[in-house]
Amino acid sequence: MARPRNFDSSVVLDKAVKVFPAENAAASPLRYEIDGAEQYRIQMEIDDAGHDLGAIYHSHTRSEPYPSQTDINLAFYPDAIYVIVGLGDEEPDVRSYFIRDGQVTEAELAVQ
Repeated sequence: MARPRNFDSSVVLDKAVKVFPAENAAASPLRYEIDGAEQYRIQMEIDDAGHDLGAIYHSHTRSEPYPSQTDINLAFYPDAIYVIVGLGDEEPDVRSYFIRDGQVTEAELAVQ
């Protein structure tokens, strides 16, 4: 998801302006990976529009929507919100987090 540039990540007041769905290159229900060329194309489109990467989303098909150790190890964007959709129960459970320096803190997410 892209957000307008000059976003203050300490106070979440902005909104997503575009969503970039990406195929799971790992083709696995247990792990996700974005193809490098697709990730580059998405980042260039965000940059060219004058936006910043605002959020990264994926699902946990069998576990709670909390960052796994793999999620934490691959969290290379400290100003992005990591949105995780838990699909293990009857109803999807959506949670969001900041992951900075290996530390996970819940982030407020409002869906309109």
